[in-house]
Amino acid sequence: MNNQYPKKFISEKGIEWIQNDLKTGDILSGTVKNIKPFGVFVEVENGVVGLLHIEDISVSRIKSPEERFEIGQKINVMVKFIDKELNRIELTHKELLGTWDENVISYEEGSKVKGIVREVEKKGNGIFIELKPNLVGLAEFKEGYEYGQTVDVFIKKIVKDKKKIKLLIV
Repeated sequence: MNNQYPKKFISEKGIEWIQNDLKTGDILSGTVKNIKPFGVFVEVENGVVGLLHIEDISVSRIKSPEERFEIGQKINVMVKFIDKELNRIELTHKELLGTWDENVISYEEGSKVKGIVREVEKKGNGIFIELKPNLVGLAEFKEGYEYGQTVDVFIKKIVKDKKKIKLLIV
């Protein structure tokens, strides 16, 4: 399978933009054009469409890009990689959602908040719970919880130097 975008879909202006003006780290506005299990295709400037891989959507492990985006949605993305030979770009979104330190500021030890179950460790090690798209904590394993479920959690401990949040499902 040829991974190069057919030239008929990228305007000469788009190719020139990729070749001469676009830089890794540029922040762009775009529109979600297509959603696949592996990622999202986002149209940015000059009709150029870039791929936003599922692992670059958020720090939280998600099963489908449709959990975050829908076709036609306007989003901001950052240029992660430029392939000038094939005139392709790869995008990222998670860097625009704030750092761990920026996101944890709105949470306090001893408080009760809502979260979304993002992964249940099969061996009973714990349950990863998303508090924000770029902020995940770990709760002790309990039976009966599954991916995508909204839960109330108690914040037991915030360990800033290790960037960890210890939670208790209530």
